[in-house]
Amino acid sequence: MNELEHLLNSLFIMASMVEARDPYTGGHLWRVSQFCRVLAERGGLSPNQVARISLGGFLHDLGKIAVPDAILNKADRLTDGEYEIIKTHPDVGRRLLIDHPLATLAESAVFAHHERPDGTGYPRQLPLDQISVDARIVSICDAFDAMTSTRPYRKGMQIERALDIIRDYLGTQFDTEWGKLFLELGKAGKLDHIVGHSEPGIPLHDCPMCGASIVIRRHQHKGDHVYCRACGAEAKIRLVEGDAAIEATGQRGTPAQLEPEVDTDLVRELVKESAALLNLGKA
Repeated sequence: MNELEHLLNSLFIMASMVEARDPYTGGHLWRVSQFCRVLAERGGLSPNQVARISLGGFLHDLGKIAVPDAILNKADRLTDGEYEIIKTHPDVGRRLLIDHPLATLAESAVFAHHERPDGTGYPRQLPLDQISVDARIVSICDAFDAMTSTRPYRKGMQIERALDIIRDYLGTQFDTEWGKLFLELGKAGKLDHIVGHSEPGIPLHDCPMCGASIVIRRHQHKGDHVYCRACGAEAKIRLVEGDAAIEATGQRGTPAQLEPEVDTDLVRELVKESAALLNLGKA
C-alpha cells in the first residue's frame, strides 16, 4: 500500500470495528457508501467528490462507538434520555477524526448527516445553506438503508415504501434536489443490487433462531459455519438452486467464534477504489 492507501485503510478499519459491535447492521456502512456513490455519480459530481462522499457514507456512524450496546440494540422505543445519547454520535465521530490526516474528506458527512433542510436536525440545527452536499447525500442514503434493513424492533420495509417516505419528507428531512435524484434511481431499480446485501453479490441472511442479520463472507463456502452475533446461534451454509442459504445446527458459537470481525478483503477493495478515484481527481 502507498501512503494514501494506508491512511484510507485506517479509516475503513476503524469504522468497520464500530459496525461490528451491532449484530443488526451487517453491511450497513457498505450499503450507505454504495448508495452515496451511485447518487453522487448520478448527480454528475467529479471522481474526487464521489470518492469523498462514498468515504463519508462509510464513516458516518463512527461516533456510535460511544453509544452503549443496550441503546443501539434496544427493541423498544427509546426514552428521551436515550435519544439524547444517540444524538451525541455525530460530534463524537467528528472528534475521533480530528487528528487524522484525511479528516477533511469525511468530517462534514460524519458531523452533519442528521441535520435537516428545515433546520430541526442535530447536533447544531443547521439551516440548509450550511449543510454540505456530502451530508445531504449521506442523510438520504443512511435513512433509506435504515428503513429497508431489519432492526431489533422491526423487519426491513419494501423499497417502494421507503422511497414513498423519502418523497413525503423532501424539503423537511431530506434535501429536495438530491432526494428527487435518489427517487429516480430507486424507481429505475438502480439500488436493488445494494439493498439487503453486505457486499457485491452477497445477500444478507436472517438468523433462523432470532432474525438478526448473518453475514456470509466471499471466502466462505458450502458447509462452512456462520454465527449470529445477536443470539450466538450457529448455522451452516448450504446451497439452494445454486444460491447460498443457511440452516441452524442447534449449536452455539464459542466466545472466539462470536468475536466481532472485520471483512479485510472488502476493506482492501474499498481502499483501492477510493484511492483510485481520489488520485483521478488530482490528475
